[in-house]
Amino acid sequence: MQSYLGTIVAVFAAAAIALFVVEVVHRMIRRLGRRSLLMTELTQHAHRSFQVAATVLAVHFAVRFTTGYAVGSAWRQVLLHVLVLAVIATAAWLVAALLVVAEDTALARFRVDVPDNRHARRVRTQVVMLRRLTIAVIVVLTLGVMLMTFPAVRGIGAGVLTSAGVVGVVAALAAQSLLGNVFAGLQLAFSDAVRLDDVVVVEGEWGRIEELTLSYVVVQIWDDRRLILPTSYFTSTPFQNWTRTEAAVLGTAEFDVDWSVPVQAMREELRRLVESSELWDGRVCVLQVTDATGGMIKVRALVSAADAGSLWDLRCLVREHLVAWVRDQRPTAMPRMRAEVGDADSNLAWQWVQPRRPARRLADGDVPDDARVFGGSDDGDARSEAFVGPDEPVDARR
Repeated sequence: MQSYLGTIVAVFAAAAIALFVVEVVHRMIRRLGRRSLLMTELTQHAHRSFQVAATVLAVHFAVRFTTGYAVGSAWRQVLLHVLVLAVIATAAWLVAALLVVAEDTALARFRVDVPDNRHARRVRTQVVMLRRLTIAVIVVLTLGVMLMTFPAVRGIGAGVLTSAGVVGVVAALAAQSLLGNVFAGLQLAFSDAVRLDDVVVVEGEWGRIEELTLSYVVVQIWDDRRLILPTSYFTSTPFQNWTRTEAAVLGTAEFDVDWSVPVQAMREELRRLVESSELWDGRVCVLQVTDATGGMIKVRALVSAADAGSLWDLRCLVREHLVAWVRDQRPTAMPRMRAEVGDADSNLAWQWVQPRRPARRLADGDVPDDARVFGGSDDGDARSEAFVGPDEPVDARR
């Protein structure tokens, strides 16, 4: 009885001392590290795990050194085994917390709330994936170490090792899809093909990468729906990434109008519209006739914006304004179907109308900037060079 009471007193005393020491260390770190992000993260995220781990370790030492082998050896062995398992589990918790603190401290150096955040989003994606992978590895190793504390498990270790090859093959076949998604997730994290907050088009839906895990990817659709796809989808299926190199993108608005539409006047109206809108980033404003078949012509307005959301609103604004402009200012240019009824001698009244005076034509080579996609401006010249191969070297023998 005295031995039991002594053990209980020692356990409470050890736990109290451990809690007191942890609290003192916690207050010292919090006071000394007010201006240090690492110290602040330690006091916030690692305090609880450190407290539990230190208390369990102190209790383990108290039980080990206050109980004899001769007195209550059966319950002593069971209690010490349970405490060893608790020490292993709490130590793993502390290691995981320290890793999370280190990762959060590293992520704090890269801001994603700035316009040019491509590098920051890539690092954030890689760190988040590594965090989940390391936590999974820690859990697996912890369970393995805890199982190895049982004598029966250590005794069958040789048999497990000899059959590991067969078991590994069976497990790989059974978990082929899961393992494929896991490796695909790692590939996405380090290949920079897709990152958190990237704007993508998948399955005909336009959205943003909201969550990226080892097994699945969550895409937030523009109307706040969520599209959940396996990570292997992004390694085996083509998809559009609008923000892989930069957030600025181009977009089009197309119109079917009559052949009588004044293209230059429509081009000038487009320029006036985008210059008065805060959605335009000032890079590209081009209007071109891209098709002229079927009795109508197809006019395409190409505009640019700083991000995908602004581009969507700008394209809608261009459509609304130019449709209203054609309807109110150029009603004869509205799309129509013509049918000729009458003789072939041009004796009908509508055939007597004299053609209008031809509009002033630009001189050869004097093409406005807003009529060319490849060239005509600094941005157009850069786009032209990107789609044209290098110049062929001149043969010196000629």
